[in-house]
Amino acid sequence: MSPADELRIEHIDGRLRIEHDWPAEAARCRAIQVALARHAITHDDFGPVRHLGGVDIGFEDAGQTTRAAAVVLDAQSLEVVDRVLVRQPTRMPYIPGLLSFREVPAAMAALERLSIKPDLTHVDGHGIAHPRGLGVATHLGLLTGLATIGVAKKRLTGVFDPVPEPRDSHVPLRAKNGQVIGLVYRSRAGVKPIFISSGHRIGLDSALYWTRRALDGYKLPETTRQADKLASNRA
Repeated sequence: MSPADELRIEHIDGRLRIEHDWPAEAARCRAIQVALARHAITHDDFGPVRHLGGVDIGFEDAGQTTRAAAVVLDAQSLEVVDRVLVRQPTRMPYIPGLLSFREVPAAMAALERLSIKPDLTHVDGHGIAHPRGLGVATHLGLLTGLATIGVAKKRLTGVFDPVPEPRDSHVPLRAKNGQVIGLVYRSRAGVKPIFISSGHRIGLDSALYWTRRALDGYKLPETTRQADKLASNRA
């Protein structure tokens, strides 16, 4: 079976609707990643932003239960206007590079239960800044149709120069071929930078803009910070 054969693709209201199985075998997961990544949209393809979403995943019961948190904030005030927490049995162990197969099903379930649909969603994890171009944010965006931004705390792939110390400094994150796949961004002086990348339906400049807009004095944007509190049972 070719990688493309792993996908079920429809066109609904002018947009792609993509589905696939959730195999446990690493080789099949990687094949799906390769096929899916070809459909990622890395330019702006979203309308007015009234509500910002945030998604994060936590675990409990020694990792046996996945806690998926989705929050929605007013884009102007950054006030939380909706939040959902979903618990599901953890479907597979952590495998480097395949995190989305562990986390996305529960994240989708949480997003489906929101009463307010976000116009743009920050995801705790990478977007296209991934060895096969399909981090959690891109995978989630492609399956839900949502515009997504990857905001990660650690590098997964790519190289970058040192980030200047002042707040709001950033440098490109580049793949081995020199392609810019994200930004390494210092959201607070004196703390380690975060990694911003396009997830789906957004360009890198806008991903940076909306991450800046969502900052409220902390290292992480308020979207994923609030989702992290809920996913980690600190809310």
